[in-house]
Amino acid sequence: MTRSTSPVQGRPDPAARTVTSASSTVVARRTSRDIRSDSRLDVLHAVLSAGETTRNALAQSTGLSLATVVTVVNELLAEGIIEEKKEMAAGRIGRPTALIGMNTDRGFVVGIDVAETYVRAVMFDTALNEVLSVESARDEHLLDPDSVVEGIGRTLDHLLDAAGVSRSEVLGVGIALPGLIQGPEGVSVVVPNWTWQKVELERLRERVGLPLVIENPLKSIAIAELWLGGGRRFSSLATVNLGTGVGAGIVLEGRILRGATNTAGEWGHTLLVLDGRRCRCGRRGCVESYIGAPGIQETLREIDPAHPLVDLDMQNDFILALAAVADGPEPDPAVTETIGRTAYYLGSALADLVAVINPEGVTLTGWTTWALGEHLMPATRRHLLEQSPGASARDVELEISTVRGNSVATGVATVVLERFLVDAGLLTSNIPVAL
Repeated sequence: MTRSTSPVQGRPDPAARTVTSASSTVVARRTSRDIRSDSRLDVLHAVLSAGETTRNALAQSTGLSLATVVTVVNELLAEGIIEEKKEMAAGRIGRPTALIGMNTDRGFVVGIDVAETYVRAVMFDTALNEVLSVESARDEHLLDPDSVVEGIGRTLDHLLDAAGVSRSEVLGVGIALPGLIQGPEGVSVVVPNWTWQKVELERLRERVGLPLVIENPLKSIAIAELWLGGGRRFSSLATVNLGTGVGAGIVLEGRILRGATNTAGEWGHTLLVLDGRRCRCGRRGCVESYIGAPGIQETLREIDPAHPLVDLDMQNDFILALAAVADGPEPDPAVTETIGRTAYYLGSALADLVAVINPEGVTLTGWTTWALGEHLMPATRRHLLEQSPGASARDVELEISTVRGNSVATGVATVVLERFLVDAGLLTSNIPVAL
């Protein structure tokens, strides 16, 4: 399990860790090496969140002693991960205090989001500032491993060429694959009509040709939120991704919730309507079949079968067109009703999620959120409160994620940074899947 925690709150007990397998859960004592690793990761998170900070500020934000912070900072300076930026006067008296930030000359990391309809590759510097991104459309009907692997490889090649960056300058690549699971039989990728085993993942490693980690997209958005978004304020959080499919990256008490086989968070395949619409997973009435992009289009089809947007083939085109009509000067009753029903479905489904995991905050992300979020939010908040049992949602903060761009790519790129520190001997190896 990747240990991604908020630098402000929700830090786990450093003396213990939970080891989970498909058959049992035990609590193991942390070694001194693990504790030092945790301290380094906490300091790294805090530096990334702050941009530029001081040793004293790091001690305050992480809860570590100043002596520990000084030791960790010196280790990260020696490895070239962070650097002293400049001098900052400490008020009118006393000696100046050095500012610390990420060393953006250390190299680049790449995060790749593999979705049903596109492959998006994003290059970041080591401060997780986006340098460049490229996107390739993907034929959602071509699901064989060779086609998908080659599509990922071509997109990565295009990114490196466009950025003028050689492979030697890239510290590693992270790829988020839908349906990634990990269990006693090894690693596999399971989505409808798309089942990969270890051999296909090996082909992917060979095609990429760089240090590689792979991650589940829902875990990736939760990691991004922890490092760069609401996770800095909340110890328990649900980050909901809205796109072709829907799901939730869940953080409980500062830890990513993974489950026995790394599949926790498939909230999109929980039941919303008994005997409702057929979902692509084979069930009827799943949340995804109502608030995923195809489900929203189906809602419009039910309201107005002759509406011109009903016939748009590409999901992203449909969502953008729906948003354009909603933003237009003339109201479209069918579009207004579609957004209203979608907000009702979303708020009701979130009420169940909130009741089960009891988060402090819920953030919405994904390309449907960026297009329709402002239209959905007021009614979704209202329905969340109305549909939640008792007062379970009364104090929950519902907001659009502040992690902009592709949060899946951002999240998996942060895992690459962790992997790099593992390889440098600064972190113990807790990366979910490294190839």
